[in-house]
Amino acid sequence: MRARLRLAPVFLGSLARRRMATLFSFVAVVLGVALGMAVQTVHEAALTEFDRGLRSMTGMADLQVVGPRGGFDEMLYGVIAGHPAVAAASPVLEVEAKRAGTEETLQLLGVDILALARVTPALLPRPAGKAGRLATLSNDNVFVSAAALSALGLKTGDSIRLQVGVRSVGFRIAGDIPGETKNRRLALMDIAAVQSHFGKLGRITRIDLRLAAGVATKQVRSELQALLPAGVLIETPQAALDQAANLSRAYRVNLTLLAAIALLTGGFLVFSAQALSVLRRRTEFAFLRTLGLARRSLFAWLVGEGAVIGFAGGVMGAVLGYGLAWIALILFGGDLGAGYFSGLRPSLQFQPQVMAIYVGLGTLAGIAGAWLPARDAATVSPAQALKAGDEAALPGKRRHPWLGLTLLAASSAACAIPPMNGLPLGGYLAVAFLLAGSILLLPLLAAAITRCLPSRGPVPARLAAARLGAAPGHALAAASGVLVSVALAVAMAIMVTSFRDSVDQWLTQLLPADLYVRTGRTQSSGFLDETVQARILAVERVRRVSFSRYDSLRLGSGNAPVALIARPLPGDGSSLPLVGAALPVSPPAIWISEAMVDIYGWRTGQQVALPLAGRRVDVHVAGVWRDYARQTGAVMMDLADYRRLTGDSLVNDAAIYLAPDAAYDQVVEALAAMAGPGVLDIARPGEIRANSLALFDRSFAVTYLLETIAVVIGLAGVATSFAALAAARRHEFGMLRHLGLTRRQIGWMLAQEGALAAGVGVIAGLLAGGAIGLVLIEVVNRQSFHWSMDLHVPWVPLALFATCLVLLAAMVAVLAGGQAMRHDAVMAVREDW
Repeated sequence: MRARLRLAPVFLGSLARRRMATLFSFVAVVLGVALGMAVQTVHEAALTEFDRGLRSMTGMADLQVVGPRGGFDEMLYGVIAGHPAVAAASPVLEVEAKRAGTEETLQLLGVDILALARVTPALLPRPAGKAGRLATLSNDNVFVSAAALSALGLKTGDSIRLQVGVRSVGFRIAGDIPGETKNRRLALMDIAAVQSHFGKLGRITRIDLRLAAGVATKQVRSELQALLPAGVLIETPQAALDQAANLSRAYRVNLTLLAAIALLTGGFLVFSAQALSVLRRRTEFAFLRTLGLARRSLFAWLVGEGAVIGFAGGVMGAVLGYGLAWIALILFGGDLGAGYFSGLRPSLQFQPQVMAIYVGLGTLAGIAGAWLPARDAATVSPAQALKAGDEAALPGKRRHPWLGLTLLAASSAACAIPPMNGLPLGGYLAVAFLLAGSILLLPLLAAAITRCLPSRGPVPARLAAARLGAAPGHALAAASGVLVSVALAVAMAIMVTSFRDSVDQWLTQLLPADLYVRTGRTQSSGFLDETVQARILAVERVRRVSFSRYDSLRLGSGNAPVALIARPLPGDGSSLPLVGAALPVSPPAIWISEAMVDIYGWRTGQQVALPLAGRRVDVHVAGVWRDYARQTGAVMMDLADYRRLTGDSLVNDAAIYLAPDAAYDQVVEALAAMAGPGVLDIARPGEIRANSLALFDRSFAVTYLLETIAVVIGLAGVATSFAALAAARRHEFGMLRHLGLTRRQIGWMLAQEGALAAGVGVIAGLLAGGAIGLVLIEVVNRQSFHWSMDLHVPWVPLALFATCLVLLAAMVAVLAGGQAMRHDAVMAVREDW
């Protein structure tokens, strides 16, 4: 034990002696762990807050009766409440009420106070002042949570105006909800008042059920489901949380894997630093072996060096991850800008298990990076180490081209693996195979590039080319981190560019009109009734109006609601961004999004049953269209068919086509005059596209950050490699000085070596990144989010990026080798005298 402790300064002290390499490796591990920890922490905080709000909303409910967004017949309440297995039932009418003149919304619940007390007592409102319990039954009183009051800048006793259609209706804030203080959007009213004010007479959206003691939940669920009409389902309260987690899981896992790639790049940086450290210390290790240090002990100590870097980086990264999570919650919210948990304000919670996992991952990255250099150092005999050159300690002499090619081939097979639990595990495996195969083929690529270099030219250029050809291990050590970071950046650039261009084309095709009018978000309390529709049609210089109606459908237990969109459609669906050919089918026809194909297995030409107005209607699938707005699926049908089948004459927005000589401003003024200030949103298609693309860019802000960090880590790897190599090559530089080369020529040689080594990584990274980009587009995105896209490669930005990276690597190599070049030529070779 004492002998082991005496060796600690020899090995662990070397980390302090090579401060720059240790610092770069440490920072790389810190960043990789911090980014992964931040993504995980934010998502867990959002899910925890969502779960907490869900539990307060459902209270003691064992089951829930749920239906489409428009609700279902309230007569079902009596049927369900009368079932002998139901101890208590609480009807709920939920409306997303828009505050008049603003974009702020409230989750307004219409409740039966007496029934509420038996199922969800935490939601019981508390009248303010001397108002009695009868205040809860008033037609104009609303009760708002403390957090919502604070967010809206209101207090008890104030009035608030909510939008109903194109009208605004005033309500008095008569109290709060003491059992729910954190929900920033919750408000309660008597259910009859909500039905009356918001045009929902005879409709409810949910029934919370508390079952009698001792009954079998599964059996009761089956019995109750048999009593319900089409499109109304029995669900557990946990189902909503599961659906939210499933929707956001793929997004979180994709971000986590990007962070993992940054951590992997950090592992390669540890590998590079350790490999070159072994090179510099080969004589030291030979003496230790001669004095009796066993191979296994040498291997363990060298791996321990990497473990120390990884553990320290893991601890610091976990702490930094919490700080990044706090910042991300402020800037992007609980969904990191993706829109899954909009409106939530989660609070961070310390999770020791998660922190331990990420500290362990950091330690593992350090161990993995140090493993190969430690193994090579332990296998070299002392005599060989005392007389060997640089290549004795650098891994890379042994090439494995067939293994690399096998991994590349395996990546194609992995792409055929179907998703598991909604996650594209085959796509992730293909990415890993592509990266590993590309790294194994790096020495082969370096040799091929060397053969293509000119044999004549300036001496520094020929020396740099000879170094690359003679030292494939050097190329591997310096270029591995560059390859991984470049591959990540290139793949994400191709995927994001393809996605963004596809979204832009999608918006252009879906927004052909001159003006668009809506009353707010499609889930809000705003709508256009028949009177307003007629007034829009009567506006002067309006040539044609296409109205749209939005609702949702419940197609299966455990599945999230599917969007239903009704709008005027041509018989061939030519106004939609179709995927594949459409088929002429007998009416009523529907057009489904790609998510419907993946989730429900529907196909073009198939007859399916849709739950409309409480009954099943047989329809035919006429075609498949791209929908980048709804991940859970969407069904589109002609507005005339929808109105005939449901009797619903309301619409949510209007696409207005103007006459050629129409004055845009006059038409906008005429439309705005139909409602109060701020009630109608009127926009041109260009404005909608610009806002949508701005939201798109915001949702990828975290991705851009991860790309940038990975590239910086790759450059740090180049700096670390060349700093260590330059220090180890002092004798070589001294000999070159004796042969007549100037410091400037040696610097130029180092610059070209850095450019060549980085160029190897950049070329391999471009090729691997292109392949990974295709995997992301065709496999990962399709299986994660159920949408396809057209391939768009940003050739010019990628060329500029590659060129700048090679130039930066050349500069970094010169700066890193500057210390070694400052030694006197005689002193540099004094050990050879």
